[in-house]
Amino acid sequence: MTIALDAETVQNEVSADTAAAKTAQATIDAAELTSKATALRELIRANANQTEADRKVTQPVIDALDEAGLFKLAQPRRLGGYELPIRDFVEITSIIAQGDASAGWVATLTNVCAWIVGTFPDQAQRDVWGDDENARVCGVVAPTSTTEWAEGGLRVTGKWGFASGSLHAQWAVLGIPVIDENGAQIDQGLALIPLSDLSIEDTWYVAGMRGSGSNTLVADDVFVPAHRILSVSRGINGDYPTEHTEEALYRSAMVPVLALVLAGPLVGAAQAALDLVLGSLAKGKGISYTFYERASDSGSTQINIAEAAILVDSAYLHLYRAADAIDAAAAEGVYPSRLERARSRMDTGYIARLTRQAVDLLLSVQGAGSFAEVSPLQRIWRDLNTGSRHAVINPSISAEAFGRELLGLSEQVTPLV
Repeated sequence: MTIALDAETVQNEVSADTAAAKTAQATIDAAELTSKATALRELIRANANQTEADRKVTQPVIDALDEAGLFKLAQPRRLGGYELPIRDFVEITSIIAQGDASAGWVATLTNVCAWIVGTFPDQAQRDVWGDDENARVCGVVAPTSTTEWAEGGLRVTGKWGFASGSLHAQWAVLGIPVIDENGAQIDQGLALIPLSDLSIEDTWYVAGMRGSGSNTLVADDVFVPAHRILSVSRGINGDYPTEHTEEALYRSAMVPVLALVLAGPLVGAAQAALDLVLGSLAKGKGISYTFYERASDSGSTQINIAEAAILVDSAYLHLYRAADAIDAAAAEGVYPSRLERARSRMDTGYIARLTRQAVDLLLSVQGAGSFAEVSPLQRIWRDLNTGSRHAVINPSISAEAFGRELLGLSEQVTPLV
């Protein structure tokens, strides 16, 4: 007996098969990329001091990450990337940060800016990767610029601070006010601009995350065509102009993605601190001015190590729960409610608190020697305390935003939910 299938049914089955094949391939790629990131940890760690001294990730590390494909986690598969779910994204960048938080931060910001480009129209995506699938993107969402209306687009002038990874990028997504032909602001946007149209001011002199090279980008009357301008207000509500609506990754909720990925390097840094202290204790480190020849025999050490370890574990649990929620909603084609999105911000802020508490405990276990310049712990401490103060992470604002949603209050304290 022959069963005739209508065209819509056939197309749906083909689409389902294609989606399943892409999911299977992404799983294979994620496992391979995770292994590559793990294998590179020692190289990254060995270059960490030089990265800090240079105030940018060393070229050997950039080359190794590039060769391993670790700048392509969120780049569309059809344009040479891996298009991994957010869960795999944060796991891999946390592993990179175990070697060096600055390297993990640069990898994170480069990859999430690639995700942003994946929500732009196809023409904009091909502007970036059509001729060079290895092109890297940096970005700053804050609209610290002015714009003038021009036929077919906008002319942009401004300065954007804290552009992490800009020293290794070829493109940037930068916050701008969107205006109409009368000069009235009608929206906030992100302009996609080649680095060749920008200059970089050397402004990144900081206590921590020194190697992120988060300098200031400058535009002087740069024309940006309309297809390379993304509406932030529409993006916050899940309305993206990409024509490739079958790609689940680029249906992910904007603010939860932009916030949560920043937690990956924080968790990786805290894990690195835990591993360092456990390694020191295993070598028989003592406690000065006590009868403990081995600190590991002390009940206080045992309690503090246990507490630090469970804090790091808790940070991972929040990280992965939030990432899984983002991925599940995107796969189902359902945009999360404002309450669910606010919870992702809460998770991010809470991870910052958990990781800072864990590292503070570990510093107490290790003692004053932690602050010697030769100790990696003091660099991790500075990096973590700097990175976790990013404005989008802010634990108090994140808690306030989540609390307002829990209480059903209509007004929010931030548009970034």
